[in-house]
Amino acid sequence: MFGIETDIIGKIAGIVALAAFVPYIYSTLKGKTKPNRATWWIWTLVSFIIAGSYFDVGARETIWVAISYIVGPVIMAILSLKYGEGGWNKFDRFCVLGALAGFVLWILFDAPLIALLLTIFIDFVGFLPTYKKAYHNPWGESKLAWIIFVAADLLNVFAIETLAFGIVIYPVYMLIVEAPVLFLLFRKRKKNLRKNTRYKRL
Repeated sequence: MFGIETDIIGKIAGIVALAAFVPYIYSTLKGKTKPNRATWWIWTLVSFIIAGSYFDVGARETIWVAISYIVGPVIMAILSLKYGEGGWNKFDRFCVLGALAGFVLWILFDAPLIALLLTIFIDFVGFLPTYKKAYHNPWGESKLAWIIFVAADLLNVFAIETLAFGIVIYPVYMLIVEAPVLFLLFRKRKKNLRKNTRYKRL
């Protein structure tokens, strides 16, 4: 891409992805965001398994975004202990059991791809409430953070060097799963802006 080596693009993507957590961290420290404790600890666990299994299937240039999605959630999980809210429910326990099942399969059968796919599925299920929130309450999400997340995902797709399923699946998945959140945030905000403008004229 533009003469830049894929490993450099991958590292830039990782730095950009990590930077996306800055608005969340700032908002949390200011008391504007109340991170759910269970959610961020689950994402931390899932991210560790995804990054480990993704590396094990051979990912190198595109591993940096996966690593940044360990560091960011760890920071948010720690902050949630003081600034967060919520406890554990059945859905949270399902996510933990699913992630652990993937880890066990990986270790027992030396099957990192199975662990990767299973934890990606768990990660996707965990995204469903985010879609709902982005549609009904877009002001509860940081538009800047999601712009940066999607930019990092796009860069990571360009960092793909080997067109093997195990390598391609994670960068493509992250772009596909996060781009709709950004779309919903912009779509809802624009619609409500038109509606509020009409009310003011009346």
